Amino acid sequence: MTPASAPSDLLLAAWTGPYGGLPPFGDFSADDFEPALTRAMVLCRAEIDAIAANPAAPDFDNTIAALESAGAALTQVRHLFDALTSTMSDATLRAVDTRMAPLLAAFRDETTQNTALFARIAAVAADTSAKGALTPEQQRLIDVVYRRFQREGALLDDAAKTRLKSINARLASLFTQFSQNQLADEEQCSLVIDKAADLAGLPAELCDSAAAAAEAAGRPGAWLFANTRSSMEPFLRYCDNRALREQAWRMFTQRGDHAGERDNKPLITQMLRLRAERAALLGYASHAHWVTDDNMAGTPDAALALLNRLWTAASAKARDEIAELQALADSSLGENSDARPDTGAETQVGTRIQAWDYRYWAEKLSTLKYRLDDNALKPYLQLDRLRDAMFWVAGELYGLSFAPLPEAAVYHPQVSVYAVTGRGGAPVGVFYFDPYARKGKVSGAWMNNYRDQHRLGGAVLPIVSNNANFVPAPAGAPVLISWGDAITLFHEFGHGLHGLLSAVTYPTLSGTAVKSDFVEFPSQITERWLRTPEVLSRFALHHQTGEPMPAELLAALDASKYFMQGVESCEYLASALYDMHIHSLIDTADNPADIDPAQFERDLMRQLDCPPEVPMRHRPPHFGHLFAGDDYSAGYYVYLWADALCADAAEAFDEAGSYYDPALVDRLHRHIMSVGNSVAPELAFRRFRGRDVNADALMRSRGFAVV
Repeated sequence: MTPASAPSDLLLAAWTGPYGGLPPFGDFSADDFEPALTRAMVLCRAEIDAIAANPAAPDFDNTIAALESAGAALTQVRHLFDALTSTMSDATLRAVDTRMAPLLAAFRDETTQNTALFARIAAVAADTSAKGALTPEQQRLIDVVYRRFQREGALLDDAAKTRLKSINARLASLFTQFSQNQLADEEQCSLVIDKAADLAGLPAELCDSAAAAAEAAGRPGAWLFANTRSSMEPFLRYCDNRALREQAWRMFTQRGDHAGERDNKPLITQMLRLRAERAALLGYASHAHWVTDDNMAGTPDAALALLNRLWTAASAKARDEIAELQALADSSLGENSDARPDTGAETQVGTRIQAWDYRYWAEKLSTLKYRLDDNALKPYLQLDRLRDAMFWVAGELYGLSFAPLPEAAVYHPQVSVYAVTGRGGAPVGVFYFDPYARKGKVSGAWMNNYRDQHRLGGAVLPIVSNNANFVPAPAGAPVLISWGDAITLFHEFGHGLHGLLSAVTYPTLSGTAVKSDFVEFPSQITERWLRTPEVLSRFALHHQTGEPMPAELLAALDASKYFMQGVESCEYLASALYDMHIHSLIDTADNPADIDPAQFERDLMRQLDCPPEVPMRHRPPHFGHLFAGDDYSAGYYVYLWADALCADAAEAFDEAGSYYDPALVDRLHRHIMSVGNSVAPELAFRRFRGRDVNADALMRSRGFAVV
């Protein structure tokens, strides 16, 4: 193989072929990323230097548009690298990530701290007479680019720039170490059951999957439950053995929380210190002030106002809900007081419900009150059919069609690929679907961009992926998922649609590259289509009989829409409040250098008077949103902020009488799904709704009183 055809060069080469070319999975290995990333930075640096040294007077084309075109190879290889580190992580990729993370962070700082480059950007931004001849999108791009450089230190003096670069490089290393520690605990810790009696209460398909996992791990005859949310949540919901529920809960909630080399708490303390110092360098009172300043919220106080408003209602309702669960537990145990101690079940009436109990008793209460439990719903929630349901919704709303693309190369056989076309058959993009859990894959669900849509230098089609961690079924059996997992499936597809439907000119403004407290709006509104009769009647079909979900189940779903809203809201809010409070530390007495994240967690939960039965949805040592990167730090509140937008938008569909109302769908498409960041989010929402958001809709959507 000649140097020109080396796999690392292949990673940098422009993709060719139908749909603008596809990622060449299979033609390169993990070892090829380091030379490819290194070479891509060299190429990008040359392009940046050429823009900065241009002797011509700065204008939009030779500075802002030129900057948009720079670094295409680096962007391409980074997209692939980031996708694979989250889906196919192995020792080689982790080692490359560890070495490259600080170098990539330093390169980003090198660009934003380029004095000559920023001088040209500032000149274009200050030229108001020239701006008048530009399109609104071009004017928006100038503002977005200028503000990004300013926020990342372009105006600092040389000494401050040097320190900022050092901080960002160290943070990048800490983020990588944090995520690798978390993944190690998910891969190396599991719950193995040897006695069939201990499986009492667990659904058959969960046991079958656990048996297959144990077989694959060299433990035939046992049952292995992975330390991931997709495995642990159903275990906690159904397992009759209380001692095993506690063991599972502690294993899951203590990911990253072990003394020794995989302890993430010291890493968090370092991150807090560095983030606080960075914020001060950039002129902000705290990290939270720096983050929210560039979001719709504007300030930490605005974000906290919404969080606290919901916390007051949610925590009160959660206490009532826990009391109801306790009464059910007491009455059930009273009726079964002869339960044998060796079953692990509660044997004494009055045993207080703990954090590992509430899902179990909530499932029983749901069955009692609504004749509804996840096991009754699951036979109608087959993964393949729900995937088809997502595609059908995209067709009904936006005219999209999804056709299998079997010739596309994939990084794992579990991945399927679809060509996406619009009305009239015009190509729109490509969608990769990676739904199953496996070793080396980060837990949870998310969307990746492999390529961003833009029209700079010609139409470039987007390539997006949805990733999840459903437990594979044994060969020949359907994969049945919970109602909550079905909602998550539609949520991530909303992100995918946001990327696919993008129709902008410039990459910086493309698709999901919007303010972080707006980005969850398209995904959360997409969840609402799962509940529509049009979807359920067509796709919620029994996996054996093909019969649609019966009327009584549909009625139970509707009747239970506020069930456990207090507890579920508190789980999220406790995590979001922790995030905002710990990143808002500004006083000398609260210096983050001395913060113990675990003690801060205990103190804050006590101050909030958080019901002890309701833990944070994500505890700090595995809170990847906050500590595996900067994207959601001081920003976990964004789900609630976006949900306020979503609830208000949903009421618009309710008022229209249908979620398929053509005029309203058209407004959603034109003003939200297709504009990316080419329009300020406040204006985009106003154009869709006809007014600013009304947060009262959020309270109504969760069954809380509007006060």
